[in-house]
This record gives sequence, structure tokens and C-alpha cells, in this order.
Amino acid sequence: MMVPRGVIGASLPHESAKLHVSGRAQYTDDMPLPAGALHAAFGSAPVAHGQITAMDLAAVRAAPGVVKVLTAADIPGENNCGPVLHDDPILADGLVQYWGQPLFLVVATGHDAARRAARLAKFEFEPLPAVLTAEAAMAAESWVLPPVEVRRGDVVTALAAAKYRLQGAVDLGGQEHFYLEGQIAIATLREDDSIHLNVSTQHPTEMQHMVAHALGWRAHQVSVECRRMGGGFGGKESQSSQISCAAALAAWHTKRPVKLRLDRDDDMTITGKRHDFRIEWNVGFDAEGRIEGLALTLASRCGFSADLSGPINDRTIFHADNCYYLDAVAIRSLRCKTNTVSNTAFRGFGGPQGMFAIETIIDDIARHLGCDPLDVRRVNFYGDSRGTQRNVTHYGMKVEDNIAPALVEQLVRDCDYAARRVEIARFNASSPIIKRGLALTPVKFGISFTATMYNQAGAQVAVYSDGTVLLTHGGTEMGQGLYTKIRQIVAHEFGLQVEDVRLSPTDTSRVPNTSATAASSGTDLNGKAAQAAAQAIRARLSAFIAARNAVPPEHVLFTGGRVIAGSEIIPFVDLVGQAYRARIQLWDAGFYATPKIHYDPHTMMGRPFYYFAYGAACAEVALDTLTGESRVLRADILHDVGRSLNPAIDIGQIEGGFIQGMGWLTSEELWWKPDGRLMTHAPSTYKIPAVSDCPPVFNVKLFEGENVEDAIHKSKAVGEPPLMLGLSVFFALRDACAAATGGPVELSAPATPEALLRAIGGLAIPAEAA
Repeated sequence: MMVPRGVIGASLPHESAKLHVSGRAQYTDDMPLPAGALHAAFGSAPVAHGQITAMDLAAVRAAPGVVKVLTAADIPGENNCGPVLHDDPILADGLVQYWGQPLFLVVATGHDAARRAARLAKFEFEPLPAVLTAEAAMAAESWVLPPVEVRRGDVVTALAAAKYRLQGAVDLGGQEHFYLEGQIAIATLREDDSIHLNVSTQHPTEMQHMVAHALGWRAHQVSVECRRMGGGFGGKESQSSQISCAAALAAWHTKRPVKLRLDRDDDMTITGKRHDFRIEWNVGFDAEGRIEGLALTLASRCGFSADLSGPINDRTIFHADNCYYLDAVAIRSLRCKTNTVSNTAFRGFGGPQGMFAIETIIDDIARHLGCDPLDVRRVNFYGDSRGTQRNVTHYGMKVEDNIAPALVEQLVRDCDYAARRVEIARFNASSPIIKRGLALTPVKFGISFTATMYNQAGAQVAVYSDGTVLLTHGGTEMGQGLYTKIRQIVAHEFGLQVEDVRLSPTDTSRVPNTSATAASSGTDLNGKAAQAAAQAIRARLSAFIAARNAVPPEHVLFTGGRVIAGSEIIPFVDLVGQAYRARIQLWDAGFYATPKIHYDPHTMMGRPFYYFAYGAACAEVALDTLTGESRVLRADILHDVGRSLNPAIDIGQIEGGFIQGMGWLTSEELWWKPDGRLMTHAPSTYKIPAVSDCPPVFNVKLFEGENVEDAIHKSKAVGEPPLMLGLSVFFALRDACAAATGGPVELSAPATPEALLRAIGGLAIPAEAA
């Protein structure tokens, strides 16, 4: 029997919305500490690269309130917090590899006391040469991981035969996560050599494993809990492990609870960012702008350790096609080792950088041919008339649900693209100072972890005898609405209202072996797992009531808080009470593993993604050619979320993702001094978008359709894909620059006022001095 969607597809508010706005939502920093709790702070290196020859901590130990000072020698287990390679020490042991690297840990009676004491250390170093940029690493052949190359077809022949050729290069900046809640962990020892941690993390299981390794313990001695985060964006996937391990070490040494909360300046200095890239290309194309051959080099600044740079750069390769078929293509990926903080996961996980590369190439082709970039995008879409093989990616995955052309054409009509293009040309012809630009860019983003093993999830659902439901799963809530959607999914299975369903905090002692809440897969994985658990309970209830009504169990209907079996209609709570008295099991665990996916990391071929999510954005901007200041005047977005589980939450994610992507490409500039010290380490020096930066005309619409794959209720992921809609703003600014110069445009990202002035020839100072 078909079950009505009920709460599925309803625009329900975020489950913690009232708590957020009233200040009652409890984050890790809000948790009451046990009596005798201590606070910790890192002591950090004042050089980018060097060997410690002397470290005098006497003044630190003598400072007011200090209880303990820990160094690498005090770690009983493994001195490592690297998620893939064991190349990332919790506390540096002799060798300093980036400015701000933690060297020791101060444990004191107060937060300020710990931070003040940490600054009293005295060091002596033997300086070592520091490699600070991707270009310097390329010259020195300095890699955290070996270079990777993916090829299809004969690129050399294709380039030689192409009617037109272009070569180019562009620098693409990184991005600070700037979560509102900084990195934080509270570690509390429990009986019989066990420890419990409350951590602001996207990956509780990895924190569990890392802490166990650092203490020399086993996983069942460590439990990690996270109710909610004040933002994560990937920055709390792997890099919260250093904070967790340090707090646990301090608790183990002092035998007291310890809280480690990074100050904003320390957080921005110590933790990694989105990878910045040096992108170089050689492209051949025909008179319509159709790409016939492409050689592409993607060099990323990874920092001093591997962290997640391997899979991040792999995904950059996978998304270097975006929505476009690349026939003869060679992509070389360089994972550059530098003496800077180790860069890490960030919303999009390398995908945005790959899309930026191909969109820049498409834009250059259009400028060279003197045509609208949208026309060049159209002729390069997957699945045109040049043959059926044009639906296979350069890594061997078939694009089976290519809705990009239809979605783009709908947005072209909805936003009145053609008429606005004419009007903007007219405006620019009569405006010598202010130039406007327009760009419409598409998005095709693969959904799944490229490391196949992470595409699994577990959940537990308990129905109590009063008809209420408590559930827990392996996903973490960082404001994206995951808990809200899971409540809707479980409420739907029992025909209840979401108020009847409650979630307990994510905890490794309740659901083991969880995957990170990342790769946009939180709802896909945990929603299916929670659904499986609820369906197992519902099946028992159905069999119980069906037997006494002589109806097939599959004909029992759960809806509106009632259960209908033939002629019997009974409140859900009454049926549950009866089932309890009849000794029917009212709890269960659910598990889900994503089907169909397979991927060979050595050949980089296969089907790494379960499906693709699509979208498109059209941005209109204004550029002041005297000052380089710019403004987004209007943004129109059409985005694919399949059959939305919660349109209100999905639209919020789309709006937020667009603005965050826009910030990455316009104002969020990271800057290091020549000695390797990060200078943009606070809100005063690092500019994220403000409310005033939102376009005054901001139209967001969901594309009507459903997932062709059996995702949860035919929905699609919405966490990461919208960020890449922000590409439209950068290319609209490029369009405005072209209107100002009348020729080719060389614009680096982020497109700050200085970068924009350089692009139009109005600023005579080099980029590195700006």
C-alpha cells in the first residue's frame, strides 16, 4: 500500500531554530564543567620551518594557575593526528614545519591563564629553508603525495589538429572556514581507564580512533559525543582530531576534566583552509568553442602534511569537467608540500577548484571567439549530437541523468537572460566608469565519498510504550538541518508528527563506526539507515495488528497518528502499548551502504558517485573601474534537490552556499608574510560576506524532478553543490572587466578590488605587494 508523504516534503523549521534564536541551544562551550575542571592552550612556533635547538618552559610552568605543561615526550601512544598518513604530529617533536604549529600544551585553572602562560616560552631554532607557495613547491618538486595524471584520448594530436588554441594560467585562492564556533573539546576521564569527549566535530569515530592511538588505548575505551556544531564546512572533519587528542592527553595526565577551546586567532593560524591552486592549461577548440583537446595542470598548496589532500585533489580531477564533455584530455594533479598549515576539507572538497578551472577555460574560449560564454557552455554540455559516448566522464562514469541542459534553459527563460544581456551591453556603452557584467554558470556535482568504504551509516530507533520515538544516528548536526530531516523521515514511517520524534546526540557509544558528516551525504546515508530501523519496527507492529484483522501486513497503514488495518483504526500510542504488553520488540538498528559505486584509486576510473546534483545561477554585477569596488545586483538560482525532503531547509542551504561561494571568489583573501606568518587571522583582517553583500534581488527556485536513483525519498543532497553557484559572480565580474578593457581578461581569485583593478590595468602594483 502506498504511504502518503505526510511530513516528507513539508517546509518545517529547523529542529533547533527556537533554541538558536533564544540562546538556549547548547554548544560544547556552553556545557557546564565538572568540579575541578582545567583549561588548556597551545604554545605555538614563531617560525615557518626550523629545528628546535632549545625550548625553555620554566616561565610557563611557573606562571599563575598552571598545573601541567606537556610536550611530545608526554604522549604515551602515537604522536599523530593525520587522518590518512602518519605525518601530522599532535605536538611538534623537534621539527617545526609551519608558523603557529603547536609545540607544547599548557594546562591551567583558567582559559586566560593557560593562554597567557603559553606566551612565556623561550625558543632557539636552527632555521631551515621554507617553501611557502605552490609555485615554489613545483620548482623544488616538493610533494606531500606523488603527482597523479588522468588521460583520455590522444591529447597531443587533438591539440595539434584544433583550429584554435589557447594557453593560460590563473591563481585561485584558498578560504578560511570561519565557523562561528571555534575548535573545541572537553575530555573527562571515566572509571577503568576510559574517557569521554564532547567535541565539536564532523567525525566522532575518527576522534575516537585518534584519541585511542594517542593514549595507547583501544577504541572501546573512548567515547565521543557531539550534539551540534556552530558550523563546520569541512574544517571539523579531520582537524578537530588535534584538539581532541590534546584535551584527552591533558585529562589523562592531570586526572581531571580538561577543556581546550581555541581562540579565534589561534584557530585561524593553527587550522587548515580550502586548498589554493595554481591552474595552467592548453586547450584546442573549434569555431563554435567546442573543446577538442585539453591539457590541464592543477597544482594545490597542501601544506606541511597530507591530511585529506589526496582525496580532495582527486575530486578536483573528477570535477574538472563540470557539465562538459572532455574528449581528449590530460589532467595532471600536483599535491604541493609547503611550510604552511595543512589544508583540509572544505565544502565542495576540491570540486569547486576543478569547476573554476574549466569555467575559466570556457570563458577564455568565448572571449577569444567574441561570443557569449553561455553559448560555449551549451555546445560543450554532455550528450549533444556528436555521439552517445558523450555521456561518459573522463574517469569512466556514465552520466545517466543529464538534466543540466534543460535546467539551464529553464533558468535562461526565468531570469530573462537574453534581454538583460542586451540591456547590459547598452548600459556599458554609455557608462564610462561603472561597468556591468552578467554570467550564467551551471553545476554538476557528484554525490558520495570517493573512498567507497565511507559510504555506509548506522542508526538506532526506539519506540517507547507511550508512543514517542527516540533515535540516534552517525551524522552530526552543524546547522545544515540533518537532524530535522532525519526526524521527518522517521516520523513519516510511523505516521507521526515530528514533535513525536526526538534525537539524542551523536555518540560513538550508541552508533559505532560512523562516517564523517561530509561529502553532502549526511541525509542520504543516515536517513536510509534510520528509515531501515523504523521500517523493521513498523513491520513487527504491522504483523501484530494484521494477524488479528486477517489482512496482509503490507496493507496496514500508519498515518495521522493512527494505524489502520482493515476495519480497525487505532491510535499509534494504543497499538504500541498493546505491542509492549505482547512482548513485541519496539527498538531496532538500521544500516545502509550506498549501492552501485565502485572506484579504483590507482587508475582513478570507475563510478565514484551514486548520482549527480545539478544547478545553475545567473549573476549580475556592477564594477567601479576607478576603485575596483564591485557589487552583486541580482542573482537568479535554479537548483536540483530531487524531491525535496524539506524545501525551506534546502532553499536555506542554497542561499547560504551561494553566498559562501561568492565570498570565496570575491572578498575572502588569505595573506601570508614572506616569513610564513598568516596575517589574515581574525575578523578584522579577513572579510567574509556580510548581510549587505547579499544581492538586493535574490531569486531562488527548486528544479522540479526527482532522483533517478533510490536515494531517500528520491531526494538529492544539497550541502555542497550550491557553493559552486557562486562561480557565476566571479565570471560576471570577469564579464564586467571585459567590458572595461574590450579584450582578454586576466583575473585572479578572489576578485578583490585590487585584483579587479589589476585585471583592467588600473593598478600598477604587483599582486604579492597588495
